[in-house]
Amino acid sequence: MKNLTIEVNITFCSFEELEADDRELIDKAIGATANSYAKYSHFNVGAAIRLADGRIVIGANQENAAFPSGLCAERTAIFAAQAQFPEQAIIALAIAAKNEKGLVPTPVSPCGACRQVILEIEDRYQQPMRILLYGTNGVYIIQSVKDLMPLSFVENDMYQ
Repeated sequence: MKNLTIEVNITFCSFEELEADDRELIDKAIGATANSYAKYSHFNVGAAIRLADGRIVIGANQENAAFPSGLCAERTAIFAAQAQFPEQAIIALAIAAKNEKGLVPTPVSPCGACRQVILEIEDRYQQPMRILLYGTNGVYIIQSVKDLMPLSFVENDMYQ
């Protein structure tokens, strides 16, 4: 038996330290929180993705009384982009959230289902997707969803 050590690198910075393109993407994610329908949780999440051609697509969480019929912000943005621009890789994703007190101070991370969808987009286009998780106290920058789920499962794993 042996132990394996898995290391991930996550950068933490202030919003002001980000490049203009990243600040723009986060601003779009913050704006998308207004499109959230969070009648039950009162936790509004917005996502914004940047496509390879520079276009930005947003998404917001949508809840439903028949749990779990709702959908997370990340997946609404990704699925909208894939439905409209399937030839475009997604190169970056920004996520912001607010509750009844306002924007959350600590960045929120994608749920497991969203992580799997992001992983499959990375696998589909053979390109990592930078992930920007926004909180008023700072931003986590993740270079690939594989840093959020290093032991992951994609199609090729079925054919080893």
